[in-house]
Amino acid sequence: MKYKRILLKLSGEALMGSRQYGIDPERLAEYAQDIKAVTEKGIEVAIVIGGGNIFRGVAGAMNGMDRVQGDHMGMLATVINGLALQQALEDADVKTRLQTAIKINEVAEPFIRRKAMSHLRKGRVVIFGGGTGNPYFTTDSAAVLRAIEIEADVILKGTRVDGIYNADPEKDDKAIKFDHITFDDVLRKGLKVMDTTAFTLSQENDLPIIVFDMNTRGNLMKVVSGENIGTQVSL
Repeated sequence: MKYKRILLKLSGEALMGSRQYGIDPERLAEYAQDIKAVTEKGIEVAIVIGGGNIFRGVAGAMNGMDRVQGDHMGMLATVINGLALQQALEDADVKTRLQTAIKINEVAEPFIRRKAMSHLRKGRVVIFGGGTGNPYFTTDSAAVLRAIEIEADVILKGTRVDGIYNADPEKDDKAIKFDHITFDDVLRKGLKVMDTTAFTLSQENDLPIIVFDMNTRGNLMKVVSGENIGTQVSL
């Protein structure tokens, strides 16, 4: 295996499957099986998940809601998704821990770096909910921050497209895919990988990002095995 410890970033929208909102149990079960297969190879897995399938603070603010209040609602949405993913993983006989950046002691542990790393070393999948615990920061930022804190080897951003293109491949059939691209080239070309705060933090800490299609079964295993799928962003 190419990587020993990974941080998998999933969007909340990824959990919707073919639905318009909420959580698709079949999609969750598929993700759980792919994650299980990776853990059985001895790879340590941490996960950060978004909440856009339930609520987005930015969208709330655009509709007149206080941004801070909306972001707190979004943080809670990520905890709901984390609980759902935790259940799917445990149904697949994968040991997990859910840690949150906001204290909800009845349903999850508070985020404590040393405990998270201890869980990972014991083979447990650690799910980080609640974003960074602060408004105005996205779950992309939370993913990079947690990856750095737990000393992950790479951030794997699971999406519904198979990498980074020079245009939207869902709208432009002539879009060209990059197999590898530098952080500087992403910025120069104005490509969207993560929000600027998250992307800069990853660049400054020399933490590579691989963008790949999580919805194709077996792709996660291919990525951690070092197969050239998706797009790798590095220095």
